[in-house]
Amino acid sequence: MTPHSSCALVSRLTMIVAAVALHSAVVRAQGRPRARDLGVAPGVLAPGPLNAITDVPGVLVGQVTVIEADSVRTGITAILPHSGNLFFERVPAAIVVGNGFGKLLGSTQVNELGELETPILLTCTLCVWKAADAMIEWMLGQPGMDKVRSINAVVGETNDGYELNIAIRSRPITAAQVVRALTTARGGPVEEGSVGAGTGTRAFDWKGGIGTSSRRVQPSVGAYTVGVLVQTNFGGVLQIMGAPVGKELEPQKFSSNIRQPADGSIMMIVATDAPLSDRNLKRLASRALMGLARTGSVAGNGSGDYVIAFSTAPEVRRKRDAERLTTTEMGNTERLSGLYEAVIESTEEAIYNSLFKATTMSSKAGTVEAIPIDRVREILGRYGIRPR
Repeated sequence: MTPHSSCALVSRLTMIVAAVALHSAVVRAQGRPRARDLGVAPGVLAPGPLNAITDVPGVLVGQVTVIEADSVRTGITAILPHSGNLFFERVPAAIVVGNGFGKLLGSTQVNELGELETPILLTCTLCVWKAADAMIEWMLGQPGMDKVRSINAVVGETNDGYELNIAIRSRPITAAQVVRALTTARGGPVEEGSVGAGTGTRAFDWKGGIGTSSRRVQPSVGAYTVGVLVQTNFGGVLQIMGAPVGKELEPQKFSSNIRQPADGSIMMIVATDAPLSDRNLKRLASRALMGLARTGSVAGNGSGDYVIAFSTAPEVRRKRDAERLTTTEMGNTERLSGLYEAVIESTEEAIYNSLFKATTMSSKAGTVEAIPIDRVREILGRYGIRPR
């Protein structure tokens, strides 16, 4: 066998192993419940039909899971506010930082101008710049972009480079994978758990991942929808609707005051069809941190806790060649409180979904276990939380 054919064989075997691992993870996830299947339905507002960020009209999500041999466990999750070219038809947006230990590319321009001009990408810590480069190259190739000289790519991350994505230093994503996440983004159900940018993450010492949820606001406020998608990779003491699940699952870990720091990160993406300005989107985004706190996060020193919020409402979109400023927005700010409630509830439930749908993941460095559903169900039952 020649060296060339030997390398080709190794490459094919690596691809086969990765494909089998990915298929197995998908099959396992399909058998795991979402929060509501366990009676975990935070708050009082009703979810949208899919209980997902894609309940917000126009929002598309694309995900690529990257599993290679025994050392790469990562991926890309793309969130698009609408199906058009965002550079020419921008949406109002805002970013809130809970704790800034992270690499959220493009954040200063978003908060300066109050708008998104690219999709949002989520990936691993050392993949941020490769993801941004690939997205910019893809956008520059779109029709009408031949004279563009500046693009503000928005890319968020969490660090999956410990137990699972141990080859993180190789920055193991490709431009083709980024483009696939962008071009396959769709409405409809969103895959959750150990997929996309959540493939190698962990939360509360269990397997974390991608989670999503939504809420419909009462017609008196405007019959709007709020949707949230999270990439969970953070620590703390897990509580679920007030039940001390973390302490019940691992009493020995929390029996003394000498504990490991609750570091890690979370990206929270908030979408709404309410016609909000960037100023009020910033107010909306800040409430996602309240939903995060409800789950037991302490936003530790090494945690990057970020919220990106945007509006898909056509009347507040900002056309690049518009001759006047866009001023349309919800009038009475007193009516925003319903939206605040919606984002808090959606964020909390999205985090639970990311845990419950995640599957056990292994690499040559070790295994991160999925949270044990049967034990969680039993604990919740003792605290009066049961399926309705």
